[in-house]
Amino acid sequence: MISFHGTLDHSAAPDWSRQIIFGLWKTPLVTLSEARGPEGIRIYAVGDIHGCLSLLNKLLQKIGEDIARSKPDDWRILFLGDYVDRGSDSKGVIDRLIALQSVDPRHILLAGNHDVEFLAFLKQPSMDGVFVNSGGNATSRSYGVKLNPSKLKTEADLENVHQKLVEAVPSSHIHFLEGLQLSVSYGDYFFCHAGVRPGTPLDSQDPDDLLRMRAPFLQSLMPLEKVVVHGHTISAKPEERINRIGIDTGAYRTGRLTALVIDGNDKAFLSSKPS
Repeated sequence: MISFHGTLDHSAAPDWSRQIIFGLWKTPLVTLSEARGPEGIRIYAVGDIHGCLSLLNKLLQKIGEDIARSKPDDWRILFLGDYVDRGSDSKGVIDRLIALQSVDPRHILLAGNHDVEFLAFLKQPSMDGVFVNSGGNATSRSYGVKLNPSKLKTEADLENVHQKLVEAVPSSHIHFLEGLQLSVSYGDYFFCHAGVRPGTPLDSQDPDDLLRMRAPFLQSLMPLEKVVVHGHTISAKPEERINRIGIDTGAYRTGRLTALVIDGNDKAFLSSKPS
């Protein structure tokens, strides 16, 4: 097994506050120090890839080596979304993930807001959306289509780029984007792209929050039904809090794509870049 490391932030709400929270909440709550992974299944959760195919391949190699070396009874590799935009090979990333899942369905694919916006642009283009203004030019280039936001002056300009991209994106990629899940749970952990709304049961979360949440989730010290594992918000290193673990380490900026490893009570991190 890989060596487990990482610093746990033990900061939490005051004892009296936690007692009130636990007293009013009908569902048992879990803190990070108490959380356990699913019995007999090792979990690998991968943060935001953003078109960085070479980093994805490096991290998958490390995960494969870990599985081969320690031979867990079973495993799942969860991808937390944002496969496209910003990095240079969104098309290659989607091809790779489609191939992985076709070989072994234990590769679980969740949706990120950039993936949802890419699909939305393909179906109904807009000059005001995330795709055009936050990295979609890189995604378009990976499909051989030039998208320059500064040159989209008219609806005709937009429609021209849109039509070329629709023709360039394979139907298998559309099917992939349409089939992405919003969340999944294993053991005492809840996995989604961005986060959850504190005070709302996990099974009643708004899809938009699962895809785009930052505040108040990131500032909350409120224990939840499960510990939330998420990406979406970049941090220099994985963030461990009483109620969440953030693993978006900004692959397209830093060259570091991170995976959280959960095995029973143990937690560790793997990275495409040496620490």
